[in-house]
Amino acid sequence: MPIVVTEQVVYTIELALLLLGVFLLWRHVWSPAARARLRFAPSALPPWSVSPSEFLFFTFVIVIGALIASAAAGVALRAFPLSTDAVTVVGSAAFQVGLLIGPCLLPLKLGHPALLPPLDRTTLRSGLATFLIALPVVTVTSLLWLGFLKLAGLPAEQQDLLRMFAQADSKTLLAVMIVLATLIAPITEELLFRATIFRYLRTRIPRWLALVLPGLLFASLHVNWSTLDGLASFAPLTALAVVFSLGYERTGRIGTAMVAHAIFNLHTILVLFAGLTPP
Repeated sequence: MPIVVTEQVVYTIELALLLLGVFLLWRHVWSPAARARLRFAPSALPPWSVSPSEFLFFTFVIVIGALIASAAAGVALRAFPLSTDAVTVVGSAAFQVGLLIGPCLLPLKLGHPALLPPLDRTTLRSGLATFLIALPVVTVTSLLWLGFLKLAGLPAEQQDLLRMFAQADSKTLLAVMIVLATLIAPITEELLFRATIFRYLRTRIPRWLALVLPGLLFASLHVNWSTLDGLASFAPLTALAVVFSLGYERTGRIGTAMVAHAIFNLHTILVLFAGLTPP
């Protein structure tokens, strides 16, 4: 007999995850004991000893690899009668895979493996905890941001990619999007925004600014600024990126941010499939 997951069950699970996230947020961040521990505990992430020219070169190689792959995919796709959604997904996949060209071609000198971070129990556990802590933060940020957008008369629609997940009528296209969201993007985006940009900035500018700037850049790339599509995700994704950076900083493991990112994207997909609107 098939199991029917009702909307009430989905809401119950979401509420349980949110409450667990609030508990972990209190235990590891907000409580007096946690604040004292964080104030005096040494960072698990050592300073990144690279010169400004090396950092700019690393970043340039990573970004140019993505742009070349995206452009090549755009040229190749002209020969195929694909739908607009398919072209968008394949182009995005090419861009994400292109971000791996740089780390494959040159060592990033991160002090930890770039493409194959250890996924031991500690990393998986810290990644899951980071996701759970991020969930209430992103939910509250999303509610406040949506309220602001409505007051300002700005569009509050979700990203077009979320619409494609919800309305995908091709199993192949859906499979590509799931792999892209849960495997490729968590690796490539964490390498660029956390392991490269945040890692470099955190000891060279005020810490709060080092946390916010990569988050703003990360979120801005998920918005179509010509149509303002996805503007509703801008502030929540900025908050999410800050939590990922804090998880990376606290554990010293880029795998923590990658696992948290993958679980968050998987959670978003499952929420969409359940017929709800993700935070």
